Amino acid sequence: MSAPQKRWWRCAASAAASAAVLVVGALAPAGAAPRTVDGMPTDDYVARYDHPMGSQIRRVEGDHSTPETQAIAGGDLVASVEGIDVSGHQGNVDWAGYWGQGKRFAYVKATEGTYYTNPYFAQQYNGSYNIGMIRGAYHFATPDNASGATQANYFVDHGGGWSGDGKTLPGAVDMEYNPYGSTCYGLSKGAMTGWIKDFSDTYHARTGRYPVIYTSTSWWSQCVDGAFATTNPLWVARYSSSVGALPYNWGFHTFWQYTSSPIDQNTFNGAYDRLQVLATARD
Repeated sequence: MSAPQKRWWRCAASAAASAAVLVVGALAPAGAAPRTVDGMPTDDYVARYDHPMGSQIRRVEGDHSTPETQAIAGGDLVASVEGIDVSGHQGNVDWAGYWGQGKRFAYVKATEGTYYTNPYFAQQYNGSYNIGMIRGAYHFATPDNASGATQANYFVDHGGGWSGDGKTLPGAVDMEYNPYGSTCYGLSKGAMTGWIKDFSDTYHARTGRYPVIYTSTSWWSQCVDGAFATTNPLWVARYSSSVGALPYNWGFHTFWQYTSSPIDQNTFNGAYDRLQVLATARD
């Protein structure tokens, strides 16, 4: 049985596990993760099903950043804001510590496919907000698992929504190399473009915002032939001292993930007041 087929078999069980996370979490102390999910210790569940943002880009393209390039990237723009992204692999995050390092925004993984929700989501999403950060949620897409609309709805229903409170960024969809098989999930460029548009349009219909698209230029060039620059902010991954060439038709980036060491680090391409506008204005 292929890896994608195995995911289909476990989908119902994992979806039930996702519901269990919400139920058990409601009984636990505020923000605490459940001790077990789907009969597994929580951290084993995370290790098995959670693919962090950029993990497959790092696997395929490598992380060529160094302390020197990180310093350059972090101060590369005259007007920029520093942030991080986290997933279940970070567990309970020391948000006060990252605030002290100057991080002012965060993206938190909410979901993957239709079979995984982050059991640490409440601590991470609420904790970043409570310390003062502008925060958002992201979804790791698996386009061979379910349609774009189905995954967008799953994302919104499990923490990926948006509110115009000035502290919540539009959700992000993580488009990167397939952790289970072929690079483009067995889809043609046209079919992948259609999948992303289906996700984007559904998310917009649910929230009034178009999702940020996270990707690498290399993956996008191999797998997508559509243009999204007029609707979707770009979050580009390139682990070097410069952002480099951007994916097709984007003239500028909104976020840049410039390293995965010692944690995923990002810059927002603009001053803090522009980040606030991104968190406030409807599309």
